[in-house]
Parts: sequence; C-alpha cells; structure tokens
Amino acid sequence: MHPDMISKLLSDQWAEAQAKANDLLAAVDEESKKDELTTLQQQTMEPSFWNDVDKARSVSQDISQIEDQLERLNDLRGHVQNIQAILELLALEEDATLEVEFERELKKLEKLNQKVELSTYLSGPYDSKDVHFSIHAGQGGTEAMDWASMLQRMYTRYFERQGWKVELLDESRGEEAGIKSVDYIVHGAYAYGYLKGEAGAHRLVRQSPFNADALRQTSFAKVEVLPWLPEDDTTIEFKPEELDWAFSRGGGHGGQNVNKVETVVRLTHIPTGIIVESRQERYQAQNKKIALQMLKAQLAQRREQERLDEIAQVKGVNKHASWGNQIRNYVLHPYHLVKDTRTDVETANTIAVLDGDLDEFIFAQVALL
Repeated sequence: MHPDMISKLLSDQWAEAQAKANDLLAAVDEESKKDELTTLQQQTMEPSFWNDVDKARSVSQDISQIEDQLERLNDLRGHVQNIQAILELLALEEDATLEVEFERELKKLEKLNQKVELSTYLSGPYDSKDVHFSIHAGQGGTEAMDWASMLQRMYTRYFERQGWKVELLDESRGEEAGIKSVDYIVHGAYAYGYLKGEAGAHRLVRQSPFNADALRQTSFAKVEVLPWLPEDDTTIEFKPEELDWAFSRGGGHGGQNVNKVETVVRLTHIPTGIIVESRQERYQAQNKKIALQMLKAQLAQRREQERLDEIAQVKGVNKHASWGNQIRNYVLHPYHLVKDTRTDVETANTIAVLDGDLDEFIFAQVALL
C-alpha cells in the first residue's frame, strides 16, 4: 500500500473497525440462528398456522428479528470484504478515487459496527417487543402543540429510516396548529429496546412563530414509550376481580355508530390504580382487547422500571433512572444545539435531528441503560 494514500489516522481507524467487526461476528452462533429460523419458518407452513392469529403474529415477529440480525451480520462481513478489496487495489497503484471510496466504506463499517454492537445491550425482557409510542403537548397552548407536532414528524421520520411499520391508534389535533396528543403502535425488531430511552420531557427553545414580536419561547412535550405485548403474552396476567370495566358513548373512527352504542372502554387496574382508555375502534369488543394490551404495556413498563432501578442501586448510580425527567434540549434560538441531558451527546445540526437523524442519541442512551 502506498503510505501517502492512506493516512496513519485512517489506517488506525480501519484496524480498530476491522477488529470490532471480527469480534461481533465471532460472538454470534450464526448456524444456531439459522436453525432456529428454519424451525420457525416451518411452523408458518402448517395449515393451522393462522388459526391462532396472535401466536402467528408472535412467530412472524421472531422470524423478522432473526432475519434482521443475520442480515446485519452479512452486511458487516460484506463491508469488511469490500474494504479489504479496496486496500488490495491501492497496494497496486495510487488512485484518489479509491481512497475516497475507502473512507466512505470505513464510515459505513463503523456505523454498522455500532448498530450490531447496540443489539448486545438490548437484553431486557421487553427489548425485542413492539412499542406503544405516544406524544403529548405540555403546557403552553399552541406553542406546545406545535412542538408536539414537530416531534411527531421527527419520530415518524426515524421510524421510516428504521424500516418499521407504524400503526396510528389515535390523534388529537390542536385548535390552531399542531397536536394535543398522538398514539402509535410501532412494529419493528427491537423497537422497544431502541426507543425506551426516548421517554420523558423534550424541551424546545426558539423564536415564536405565533407571536408578532417573535419573542423567544420555551415549550415542552412529553414522550411515553411502553412495550406492546401480544394478546397471548403470559408474562403479565390479571385476575378478573382486579379489573374494573366502564363503557360509554363517544366520537371516533366509527362515525355515528359510536354515538349510539357504548363503544368507549375505560379499564381500571384496581391493585395499581392504572387507568387506560380505548375509543378508536368501531366495536366495544375490539376496544376491550386494545385496553387490555394497553394495561399490559403499562404494567410491563412499571416492571421494567423497577428492574432498572435495582441495577442503578447495584451500580451506585446517583441519578434517578426515571424516564419522566427532562431528557433533551432542542435550542433553535439564539443558536442551534440539540443536547441530551443524560449522555451529554450534542450536535449543532438541528435540522438533521428534527428530520429523524437520532442514531447518535439513541445509541448513547441504550449503552447507558
């Protein structure tokens, strides 16, 4: 290799990235994963597979997660091989174009290393699950509702980047602009593991677009992230006497029908006092199913928080592990800066962040948890 073509810094970066990739590849028993995938795929070929929709959905999700993991490992191996091929060509002749290609591939490898390594941290009991994801405007009227809609756009862009399927459960629009709240179910490999650290208060500082004097305005919005468990999940169970059901009429996706019959479901878990409500479906039975899943999500998140609190005590972490505290500041005036209050990760590229480029923040927080 011509020494003037690849700098010492890039050479060291390559050596480190290659070693990391090799370690990550060696850490996974790919043959065992392939055998597990084959077994699951064979289940989908059985004539009775879709008789139990919830079980079928769970098996399909497991298949998707394994396929995703194997695909990332193949990508990792492929990037290493591509870089090695480029270096072999550079050893034969100087080529500025190849040097640029080397740098580009090296950056891709480093980012992929980070993603694969991230999956090693996602070992919590619900990390592989789907997510009940919601955004709520804080106090501040139109300003806060507009900020909530900015967060809605930011996260939906992030979901698209991840290739996740998003299901809108409910949305409440603001009178003048923005949203009061929005609820999604996000279906994707390790969606909860990636997103759980996003829960909490998000603070925006900017010049107000709703004030004639363009005064600086601070707005807050709250993000809630709960693991979405399938109906047949048995990790969270209730006794009938622990559930208090209430039904009422109300508007929603069902149109006039829901004003005539009691389709709105309000469910109270008596031991904890947790209350959930489902109104989006046309029929009461559908809303009852969703309410039960929402309650499972609330109880699963509470159990996960208790686990994290125990870990924090063992590690001697002084900062409370609560996800309800302010977690990130987005400053658009008098300067541009997005900074996470927990990991100290920051960037001045606020446009990219608000367009869904959250990888750096999410990676740092997952590693911290």
